[in-house]
Amino acid sequence: MPKHKTTTKVIHGLENVVLVLIVIATIYAIGEEIYLVIVNRTVSVGDLLLLFIYLEVLAMVHSFFESGKVPVRMPLYIGIVALARYLILDMKNMDDWRIMTIAAATLIMAITVFVIRIGHVKYPYPKTPNIED
Repeated sequence: MPKHKTTTKVIHGLENVVLVLIVIATIYAIGEEIYLVIVNRTVSVGDLLLLFIYLEVLAMVHSFFESGKVPVRMPLYIGIVALARYLILDMKNMDDWRIMTIAAATLIMAITVFVIRIGHVKYPYPKTPNIED
C-alpha cells in the first residue's frame, strides 16, 4: 500500500475519533443542560438557544460523517445563535455600543451566510473524485 494512502487512512481514523469525542461531549452537555432545567423547574430562552447550539454542533458532525466536509455556513449559524443568546442573557448589563456591536456582528454573519449560499447556487463546486479511490 502506498505511503500516502496509509497516511490518509490514519488521518481519517483520527478525524472519526475526534468526531465521536465531540458527539459524546455534546450529548453530555445536552444532558447537563436538561438536568439544570429540571432541577431549576424553569426553562429560559437562553436554555433553549443553548440547546439549539448543541443541536447545530450535532448536525455539523453528522454532515461531516456524511460528506467528509463541513459547510462553512454551519459554524456561522452557531455563531449567530451564540451572539443572540449572549444578547438575550446580558442585554441589561450592556451599554448601547456593545449591543450595537453584537447586533452588527450578527448581521455581518447573516449576510455572510446569504452570500455563501448565493455563491453555492450560482457557482457550485465541480465534482471531484473521491480521494480514497
